[in-house]
Order: sequence, then structure tokens, then C-alpha cells
Amino acid sequence: MEKDMTRRKLLLRAGCAIAAAAFPSIKGVAAQQANPEVAGQPVSPVMNKLSAYMAEARGRGLPGDVVEKAKQHILDTFAAMISGSELPPGRAAIQFVRSYGGKEVATVVASNIVCGPIEAALANGVLAHADETDDSHGPSRSHPGVSVVPAALAAGEQFGIAGTHFLRAVTLGYDVGTRVTMSMGGPAYQTATHRSTHGTVAAFAAGAAAGCAASLNARQMRLLLDYSAQQTSGIGAWTRDAEHMEKAFLFGGKPAAGGVTAAFLVQSGWTGVDDVFSGPDNFFEALAPRANGAIKADPTMLVEKLGERYEITQTNIKKWTVGSPIQAPLDAIEGFFKKQSFGADDVRKVVVRIASDEAATVSNRDMPDICMEHMVAVMLIDKTVTFLSVHDKARMKDPTVLRHRAKVEVLADPRIDARRPRREAIIELTFVDGSQLTEWVKDVRGTAENPMTREEVVAKAQDLIVPVLGTATCNKLIETVLNLESVKDIRSLRPFLQRTRSI
Repeated sequence: MEKDMTRRKLLLRAGCAIAAAAFPSIKGVAAQQANPEVAGQPVSPVMNKLSAYMAEARGRGLPGDVVEKAKQHILDTFAAMISGSELPPGRAAIQFVRSYGGKEVATVVASNIVCGPIEAALANGVLAHADETDDSHGPSRSHPGVSVVPAALAAGEQFGIAGTHFLRAVTLGYDVGTRVTMSMGGPAYQTATHRSTHGTVAAFAAGAAAGCAASLNARQMRLLLDYSAQQTSGIGAWTRDAEHMEKAFLFGGKPAAGGVTAAFLVQSGWTGVDDVFSGPDNFFEALAPRANGAIKADPTMLVEKLGERYEITQTNIKKWTVGSPIQAPLDAIEGFFKKQSFGADDVRKVVVRIASDEAATVSNRDMPDICMEHMVAVMLIDKTVTFLSVHDKARMKDPTVLRHRAKVEVLADPRIDARRPRREAIIELTFVDGSQLTEWVKDVRGTAENPMTREEVVAKAQDLIVPVLGTATCNKLIETVLNLESVKDIRSLRPFLQRTRSI
């Protein structure tokens, strides 16, 4: 008994020591915040500029067009989360947090669960990328919204931030995360290293959004970037995930939870490296591609046109709920239907020319929403694609679909390679009578060059939300998101994001 008591005392003391390290005295934290250079570590001009910009973001006004785009991307991501709750990765995420528990702080979308903010960020990130509904950023080859919005929401609920603060946190996440892989070659980064551009971007994007929601100062933002770098992970093997489960974890869930964790650790007083982008064993030395032994990275791109070029305005909202490379071909076929009346049986062959990396991603995949041949066949038969049709996996074995799918040929085209990271495609449709229709889609609907209108984004959101939450809740959510400046506490969105019944 005496030995047991001694063991308990030791464990109690150890626990107290860990808690003291994790949550230092308020006096100590205040001193650090008052003197952000207390650590005295060398900081590069790039890091100084970046961390100052990040710290000031919560109080910096945004141009009107950027605010509008941020609202549209937030709404689009919420819609992806809500519709994603009906898919296997989303159901698994909700089941995980329901069994895992946690302090009731943050909203788990499309459920009746309120749990810890880290757990909520993970679940909502998985929900947001349970399929291919969410947004995408070409130059960085990433899906920023699925990590940024869940991280900003969870951290925002922890601190009760206002809608304007939430908008600025989301916008900052897009600005910081995307610039990381852009500084290392963008889409070529994954090809050269076998690491995931999506996971790399998301780690920093979610961290920046959560850090802004936590109102971190400049030195704390530098430490946040350090902890974000340490959590950067993901390899190209995600392309072999046939159920979208690991993909949802890598693109959304893991980095959203990691970003919130990093923000909370730093906010509570944790220390680290002041500049993870320079100095010995820095981020670029560890992860950037190399050519003839030289690092292929340009750290100055981390701060290129900060405050001038907002990456959220360069991010695509998908018209079609399918993988990004499939957007252009569906746009083209929709245009063909508008030019003349024809049915699937009138078509002899469809040639789709896309970039080499895109062809490897979407050609003859097992998942319907990222299989080019399948989705083109469905489009020919139905004359459109819907959320339901792109997730009808059983239809991949339907004899009629298979017959028309056999007509579709996907080719890697060097002309499109030369246009990367743009999402372009050349579609050649040949009819049984020998006549042809050809279209080179250069500006996909929903891209910065051909943006969807607010009305189109709202219509897409309604299609995704109403079947899950109903018309009244959907309309209230849309109204609230489009008027975020008037929201005093982001937690007031909870009734419009959740369903009352358990799933």
C-alpha cells in the first residue's frame, strides 16, 4: 500500500509538472507577449515580414471583393461539410468524435455534437473533403478551404470571435498556406518529392487561420509557423486511397486539428524556433526539391504581394462536385448540349486531352467522382451530373454506363502540360455520322478567370445543404454567412450548422 501511495504521489507530481509546462503562469505569458523578441533567435527579413503581416491580419480591413469571395468560399466549404456527412468518411468522422468525447466547446457540423475544438476541427476537416465538392487552388495544388474553415471555426468558437475576425482568419489561411508550396514549385513539388502538396499547404493554412482566430502576436506567429512545419506531412500515396477516407484525413482533418493544436500551444506559452524558414536544418532544407544538390525554393515567395494578391480570389469554386481535372470536360459537354440536340447513342467517341499529372490522377479511378471516363459517360447519358449521380458507385458497373464509358479516351497532352497549373482541357466529340465538336476550355467555370456568381454559389449550396438540414435551416445559414460582418460571436452559427437528431 505504501509503495502504491508513493507511486501515486510521483505520478501526481509529474502530472503537475507537465501541466505547468503546458500552461505557464499568466504573468510569464504576458511578459513574453510584451517582449516578443525575448528568445533572441535570429529572424530573417522574410520571416519578420510574414509574421508581422499574420499578427496584424485580425485588425486589418479587407477589400470588398475579397470579403465577398471569402463569404462565398466559407459558404461553399460549409456546404461541402454538410453534404459530406452523408458519405462514408463523414459518417466515420462523426462516429469518431461521438465516441471520443471532449469538452463541449466547438461545433461538429451536420451532427448534434459539441466537443473539444481540436476534435471538432479534425471531424469538420474530414467532412469538408469527404468527396470532391470543395474548392481548389491551382498554383499551390491544394484544397485550402477544407483545412482553413474548420480550423478557423474551431479556434473562433474557443475564443468567441466576431464574424469579421473570422473572415480575416480564413483569408489569412489561404494567403499563408498556398504560398508555401508555391515557393517550392507548386504542382511540381509533389512530383519531385513524392510529398503531398495538399498536406503541406494545409498544415500552414490551418495554422495561420487558427493563429489569427487566437489573436497571436508576431513572435507567437513565428512559433506557430515552427509548429506547423513540424506537423507538415503527407505523401503521394494518398492517390491509392479508393474510399476517400485517408484523402479526407490528409487534406482536411489532420491539418485542421494540427493547426488548432499549434495555435493553442503557442497561445498558452509554448516556445520553439523563431524562424523555421531559415538557419540550420530549416524547413526548405528538409522538404524542398533539389537539383544537382541545390535546393529548389524561393523563400521570398512566402511574402510576395502579401496584402495585394489575396489567394482566396485565386481559388476555384467547383461548379461540378467532381475532381478538379474533370471540371473542364463537363463544362465543354454542357456547352455541346447547348449548341445542338443529341443523345449518348449519337456519340461514337470522346477524346479528353488534359495535363499529364491530371491524367494520372483521374483516369480509370475506382471512385466515381474522380474517374474521368465514368463522369463523361454519366454526363452524356444524363446531360448533367448531380451530387447524387457522382456518388452512385454502383452505377460504375451499370452496363449502359460501361458501354458509353468505353467510348471515352483520356490522353496526356503536352499543350496542356505547358499551361499548368491552369485546369484546361481539349475535348473532341465525334458523332456516329462522322461530324465533330471540339472545345478547348481555358477558363473553367468557377475559376478566377470565369467566376461563379453569388447566385450560382448559393444555388450549389442549397442543393447540398437542403437534403440534410432542410430548407429553413439552409436559408438561415446562407443569410448569416453572407452577412458575417454583423455576427458578434461566431458561435451563433451553430444552430444553422447542426441537425437536431443523432446520426
